[in-house]
Amino acid sequence: MPGQSLADKVALVTGGSRGLGREMVLAFAAAGADVVIASRKLDGCVELADEVKNTHGRRALPVACNVSDWAQCDALVEAAYAEFGKVDVLVNNAGMSLLYPSLDQVSEDMFDKVIAVNLKGPFRLSTLIGTRMAAAGGGSIINISSIEAERPEPLAVPYAAAKAGLANLTGGLAQSFAPRVRVNTIQCGPFETDISKAWPDELRTELTRHMALGRIGRPDEIVGAALYFATDASAYCTGATLALDGGWL
Repeated sequence: MPGQSLADKVALVTGGSRGLGREMVLAFAAAGADVVIASRKLDGCVELADEVKNTHGRRALPVACNVSDWAQCDALVEAAYAEFGKVDVLVNNAGMSLLYPSLDQVSEDMFDKVIAVNLKGPFRLSTLIGTRMAAAGGGSIINISSIEAERPEPLAVPYAAAKAGLANLTGGLAQSFAPRVRVNTIQCGPFETDISKAWPDELRTELTRHMALGRIGRPDEIVGAALYFATDASAYCTGATLALDGGWL
């Protein structure tokens, strides 16, 4: 039976210094992978890289990268390959959604930022790394999406549109890089991350009411799905979307 080992693999995680990204970085390192930790703020990446080295004895490369910037995506890829010579797993986890008072108050700059972080960056990283993965014989790309892609809320329409585009990107890349590179999506519901700390009590109550499991997810609960898609456990799975949303109704 295929297992969930990542021994001698290299995993690159964007938005990797905190929240869901942090949990995936630590899980990949625990499974034997060296890791590239990318985020806009280098300090958080450096701190986590030190934890990876000290706790799991794996190599860890911290890189400052705003994935909305095409050139920074290119530089991230070059840094990863210069350090490790390969990337076996890419996780497009970095994301953002901006608040707005009403839809007609969404500025062009706001809209462009949301699309760039959630869709343009994953496209660039996936095409660059996916092409190299295919040439090297294989790999896995994991896109982290949201239930907003299918059930958009009024206050997250640009974000929802970007995540819907990411789902379409998963399907297109799965076909483009087949049969050597697998591309899949984890579609997340609400999780207890830094963002959730700002939720008012009434929002938390409303979100919980919609979940069959009756609670918000813990960040570490993304680990099982991430390891499944990153390892040979999912060797016959590509172009798929896994709902990780507590049974959102």
